[in-house]
Amino acid sequence: QVQVVESGGGLVQPGGSLRLSCAASGIIFSIYAMGWYRQAPGKQRELVATMTSGGSTNYADSVKGRFTNSGDNAKNTVYLQMNSLKPEDTAVYYCNADLKLGIGSRRTYYWGQGTQVTVPS
Repeated sequence: QVQVVESGGGLVQPGGSLRLSCAASGIIFSIYAMGWYRQAPGKQRELVATMTSGGSTNYADSVKGRFTNSGDNAKNTVYLQMNSLKPEDTAVYYCNADLKLGIGSRRTYYWGQGTQVTVPS
């Protein structure tokens, strides 16, 4: 079984910083990309940032210049450094891993359980 586990959420004042971590574990043949999504109350889940195994990154316009996605391929781990946090960043942040379990298997998305980030107004 594959597990995707996030950590690092919490309560932070506006302008503050948080660092989220996400680790994928289990019997994994290859990870193609890992990403961060978030869902605020009453809103749809939206993409925050993604990173391919080759290191290419993509960010939502709302977080460009404030959030940085990095990774450690050897540990199947990605990190989301969030700076200059705003109340509108408040959401549950989910990690997603795009991977294959075996050489002949399909690419599948696995989700973590989410971690709450709260920035009070």
